[in-house]
Amino acid sequence: MLSNLATRDVETLVHPNTNLAQLREVGPLVFERGRGIYLYDSDGKEYIEGMAGLWCTALGYGNEELVEAAAAQMRKLSFTHLYNGRSHDPAIELAEKLKEMAPVPISKLFFCNSGSEANDTQIKLVWYMNNALGRPRKKKIISRLKAFHGLTVAAGSLSGLSYNHVDFDLPLPGFLQTACPHHYRFAQPGEGEEDFATRLAAELEALILREDPETVAAFFAEPIMGAGGVIVPPRGYFAKIGAVCAKYDVMMIDDEVICGFGRLGTMFGCQALGFKPHAISVAKALSSAYLPIAGVMLPEVMYQALVAESAKVGTFGHGFTYSGHPVSAAVALKTLEIYARERVVQTNAAKAPRFLARLHKLADHPLVGEARGLGLVGAVELVADKTSRRAFAPRHGVGARCVRFAEAEGLIARALPGESVSLCPPFIITPAEIDEMFERLERALTRTLEWVRKEKIAEG
Repeated sequence: MLSNLATRDVETLVHPNTNLAQLREVGPLVFERGRGIYLYDSDGKEYIEGMAGLWCTALGYGNEELVEAAAAQMRKLSFTHLYNGRSHDPAIELAEKLKEMAPVPISKLFFCNSGSEANDTQIKLVWYMNNALGRPRKKKIISRLKAFHGLTVAAGSLSGLSYNHVDFDLPLPGFLQTACPHHYRFAQPGEGEEDFATRLAAELEALILREDPETVAAFFAEPIMGAGGVIVPPRGYFAKIGAVCAKYDVMMIDDEVICGFGRLGTMFGCQALGFKPHAISVAKALSSAYLPIAGVMLPEVMYQALVAESAKVGTFGHGFTYSGHPVSAAVALKTLEIYARERVVQTNAAKAPRFLARLHKLADHPLVGEARGLGLVGAVELVADKTSRRAFAPRHGVGARCVRFAEAEGLIARALPGESVSLCPPFIITPAEIDEMFERLERALTRTLEWVRKEKIAEG
């Protein structure tokens, strides 16, 4: 029997990325408040927020500095837009700060409201730029199988997860996918990481040649693939991929929506993985998710194309009402100030060995085929047979069942494709809380194993 609040939810809301038929039976998990790394549901039960919301609530819940930054800006200037040459201090200062922080030369910032919008904008700007440069055929966009770059029509086409495409009539024409860099799942027998990376680079080059380099515009990549399963690329991967892109004048666009602002122990994920992109998308931890804001960090060549085309057309015909919203920008500025003051890059790097040691210890569990991660993000992949790496049939929903057991143990985790279960805690998590988080996950894994054995799910 659903509670009154759950019934109201089911009768009024459409939930993103949710089995809506199942939700009508089981109802939602309704949260009422949060403090630090903890959430409390409508019954008062406490949970460790092991996913920082959706990879985003980096400073945890109830940060009074961010609350006050929002309130102060609302009192001063609650809204104005950036259309038609209007501006305001918070957007200007935030753009200056991000340019200063950028890991590669960046000319300008375009602000929007989500990672989806940022990546959608990147696609449009690549097309716009190539028209300005007299290259109207150079428009195809390459991403990777199991990638996630958002859920707008264009960003959804870029994503490489089938359930984001089926019956939405996606992907659109001109979106291509190359291999997923997951060594555990896709390496050939006896193939080491370097050889695997070499093969993937060769496959990318073959794809570009098959499509015609004069038609291929950009390659999108997350440093670590988040929603696709927390997939850490093999050694040498980005150096080899980058060489292919450079050879055929293909822009490398870095999706830092999950990895940016310290998650991997570096300010940007590309620094941890050793590659230099041309353009960067940021969102999520930019404001610690307290208010929606995202940004496109674009190079000079792209900016000059925008200037030239807007002179020709009469305007730069792209934007959003809330691009660079002054309250969101003020909160983002305060967030970046806190990151600098608290030295989050260094403190995350110092916490990472403990997080990864506890994560990798889970590889000994009978259900876990691989435990993988970097910095303060990780996942365990649940398998029916550890020796053969045989996967569970998706219909059993073993990963989702593990997440429900984790909730029962007071932990928020997330089920990802391939029956993986991920953790991505707030930056403010303490070493003792890291231990407690993994102890709760271990208990959830034990309960999942008991369920698998009782239901004989591993048999087929």
